[in-house]
Amino acid sequence: MSAVARVRHAERSDLPRVAELAAQHAQYERAAPPVPDLAERLAVLLFDTPAPRLYCLVAELSDGEVVGYATCSPELSTWECREYLLMDCLYLAPGNRGRGLGAQLVEAVTAQARSLGMAEVQWQTPAWNEGAIRFYARLGALGTDKRRFGLRAAP
Repeated sequence: MSAVARVRHAERSDLPRVAELAAQHAQYERAAPPVPDLAERLAVLLFDTPAPRLYCLVAELSDGEVVGYATCSPELSTWECREYLLMDCLYLAPGNRGRGLGAQLVEAVTAQARSLGMAEVQWQTPAWNEGAIRFYARLGALGTDKRRFGLRAAP
């Protein structure tokens, strides 16, 4: 039996905890830390806009502790000429992995895609993250060999 009481959409009051988890996530992935005012910026994207493009789901234990999150947003495939949902982040705090919580978060993201009329969810993970790769394969996900690049457009 899973320790999760529920996976749900984040509320404004969850955002400081989501920002903490995002900082842990960045450290785990050997990336630069998130911006210091991440919770406030997430609030704008999630709650302070008439048409939010970002969705945030949280895994909450029965005692109310938020131990994981997933974020996703609609994207467009030019070749297929259709939208899909990009899962930008999926993270569980240490000690909460291997208990079915990640699968519940992925299912919630998949349900979000279905509710938006999208037939696919896509995401990426570092090539060195073998545990995540095994997890995604167990879910039936198929990987690709593409690499993601970034180029700053502003100073």
